[in-house]
Amino acid sequence: MPEPSSKIHRPPDNYINEAGSRQGRGIPSHCPAIGGISRKRAAGPPLAETTPLIKHKDPLHGVTLKMILADLEARYGWRGLGENIALRCFTNNPSLTSSLKFLRKTPWARKKVEGFYLRALKTR
Repeated sequence: MPEPSSKIHRPPDNYINEAGSRQGRGIPSHCPAIGGISRKRAAGPPLAETTPLIKHKDPLHGVTLKMILADLEARYGWRGLGENIALRCFTNNPSLTSSLKFLRKTPWARKKVEGFYLRALKTR
């Protein structure tokens, strides 16, 4: 039985095989940071300049109920909200957290507040 060789032959780190890809001591060919082949993007403007901005039909897209209430409260105050929208969450001991809790549970009341917010946006 032949005795196993104590030395294992390894190709050098910069060895390129017949297919043209790097081989060596575990260097992945897709990782340029550690010696792999780099794949650069074609020259041209940055991606941010070429991608069009998406405009949604819904003006409330991306606007949370908390943002709506905070904006309306800053603009009209709780008394003004209670006068414009007939909801007890704006007239009886109003707060942002209690109003949010009520409006999240009550779809018809939320619709009223969102409608008032949209009308307020048009008058700005």
